[in-house]
Amino acid sequence: DLPEGFLSGCGLSADSDPRVFEEAEKPLPNDFMVVDDQHLNGHGGMVTSRGGPCQDLCTQPGPAVVWKFSPTSSDHRMLPPEIVRHESGVIAIHKPAGLATQAPPGIPSVESWLRDHLHGGDASAYVGIPHRLDRAVTGVVLMATTPRAARKLSRQFERREVTKTYLAVVSRPVDHQAESGGTGGVGLEAREWRDFLEKLPDEARSRVADAATPSAREAVTQARRLTSAGDPPAGWLVLEFQPLTGRMHQLRLQSASRGLPIVGDDLYGGLPLAAGDVRERPILLHAWRIAYADPDTAERIEVVAPLPSHWPHWARPA
Repeated sequence: DLPEGFLSGCGLSADSDPRVFEEAEKPLPNDFMVVDDQHLNGHGGMVTSRGGPCQDLCTQPGPAVVWKFSPTSSDHRMLPPEIVRHESGVIAIHKPAGLATQAPPGIPSVESWLRDHLHGGDASAYVGIPHRLDRAVTGVVLMATTPRAARKLSRQFERREVTKTYLAVVSRPVDHQAESGGTGGVGLEAREWRDFLEKLPDEARSRVADAATPSAREAVTQARRLTSAGDPPAGWLVLEFQPLTGRMHQLRLQSASRGLPIVGDDLYGGLPLAAGDVRERPILLHAWRIAYADPDTAERIEVVAPLPSHWPHWARPA
């Protein structure tokens, strides 16, 4: 329950619209955050924070909804990247949430971290970026230390010779679950998703568009449901994605457009996962495996990135 006098202490009343919390006389306690009622409808009133157990939902009359987070030993705060493999000019890096793959000078990124790690920050040193992950996504990303390796990897990506496998935790509104047995129409066998996606002008987001839209590009993903190690909250699923194309926010948007938003991805309607700086918040989308041909030997290489600490224990593959 909310602490006695919590709302009045913040300069609010029980029927306050949650949007006014930004203008409250006092800030919210660190373990509370507010979302509007659209995130509650049909979601069963549960949320997972930082890999911990789901907490009861505290609500007040009217639209105000308060999620209470309890601290756990699994924290989503940004960790440094980790080199998983370095061979033949290819470096596989385990990227944490909150860190961009590439960014302008002065802003932390995987590129700047790798340049510091390998070359002491020398801006003229070569670092190739044939592969990228969104800032909020964790998992394995491939970088190159030579132009030759970067060129060969880029060619593999263009020819769809690189196999990428992602894990995601998604939520489906409870009032829609009966329509498809609670799985959103995604079964244990892979299903192909095909859409045309268009990047919105001057916005860091995309939308599903008509195939005739001049700026739209086709996005293709193989999706299937995984059996998880534990029992998920009502309406929550673990999905495996294998994207065959690489469009902006492809997996996030394709999943959300089918009524299966990724948990934590509030940009596309996902349930909130953690409080804090929006730039550092994780979403439950993880680049789990990647397989490619070694640029020198042509040997098939597979790299696996362990699930991050904020990943719910029940959502690990069985």
